[in-house]
Amino acid sequence: MLDGHVLLGWLSSCALLGLLACAPRPSAAYFGLTGNEPLTILPLTSEMEEAAAKAHYKVCDRLKLEKKQRRMCRRDPGVAETLMEAISMSALECQYQFRFERWNCTLEGRYRASLLKRGFKETAFLYAISSAGLTHAMAKACSAGRMERCTCDEAPDLENREAWQWGGCGDNLKYSNKFVKEFLGRKPNKDLRARVDFHNNLVGMKVIKAGVETTCKCHGVSGSCTVRTCWRQLSPFHEIGKQLKQKYETSLKVGSTTNEATGEGDISPPKKSIPGHSDQIPRTTDLVYIDDSPSFCLMSRYSPGTSGRKCYKDKNCDSICCGRGHNTQSRVVTRPCQCQVRWCCYVECKQCTQREEVYTCKD
Repeated sequence: MLDGHVLLGWLSSCALLGLLACAPRPSAAYFGLTGNEPLTILPLTSEMEEAAAKAHYKVCDRLKLEKKQRRMCRRDPGVAETLMEAISMSALECQYQFRFERWNCTLEGRYRASLLKRGFKETAFLYAISSAGLTHAMAKACSAGRMERCTCDEAPDLENREAWQWGGCGDNLKYSNKFVKEFLGRKPNKDLRARVDFHNNLVGMKVIKAGVETTCKCHGVSGSCTVRTCWRQLSPFHEIGKQLKQKYETSLKVGSTTNEATGEGDISPPKKSIPGHSDQIPRTTDLVYIDDSPSFCLMSRYSPGTSGRKCYKDKNCDSICCGRGHNTQSRVVTRPCQCQVRWCCYVECKQCTQREEVYTCKD
């Protein structure tokens, strides 16, 4: 994640540069969790959607995008809303996937800014979840009819006109991929950090593509399948987040080499062997990183630490609390219980009181 930081996860080469004041200027663009403005998660209410439709230029400006990105945002009123949705979706999914970890996707300004200056595993995840969020949101926006420049998936082997008629409309991944690639910029040639960020952006997009499924609906006589209409749908974003979290767990540390034939830089295993690290050549679907991550146990420039964090005694207290132990508090809570559906049409519940224990990490 970079500098100023957009709401959650992506482009803004300028933003990145702000945080990387002393580092080489990356040639790729950034947005979302890797963007430049403060991370503010805004619910997409109908009131906000209406305001965005009337003043999407202001929304594009508020995202602090690069010149090219701002132009792409302004040319279609639906883009601004989609960018906001992608940022929020990426942030929430990041926090969900890391809810039991020492680093729980802390996105407060100063922590995120410092994190984005370094090429940690966590930074790699932020890039991937950001590009995946934008790709997913854009494809869905097309099929939902919120965009002026795209509509349902135009796959030649699927009858989309019929699909629309019968209630199905393919998510337009083709248009989405084209938009995101242009929005995020071209592949950088020299700077290792910029190439790593670009690589991780592509990983997020590839996970989206790999999760495309074909959904079919029968509409023959008496529900028979003599006539069937099919369309393509993306996997739920929770599933995308889960897969990227798995890639985070198996991410590879890399270095840089120069391709003698082209003179361009390549991502490769580190020149010096690392104990416990396999010198595996990274694949295009692997998340990669440059710097070893801090422990995130104590407050630092990268996170607030784990002091006072809630943990689960038999699940993650030992790991989260970094060996410092945990405090136990007992409290009485009242929750709905023994719920039954009544005719017609409501749910009736009793209120049950019980005592529960809450565990938090010691200082």
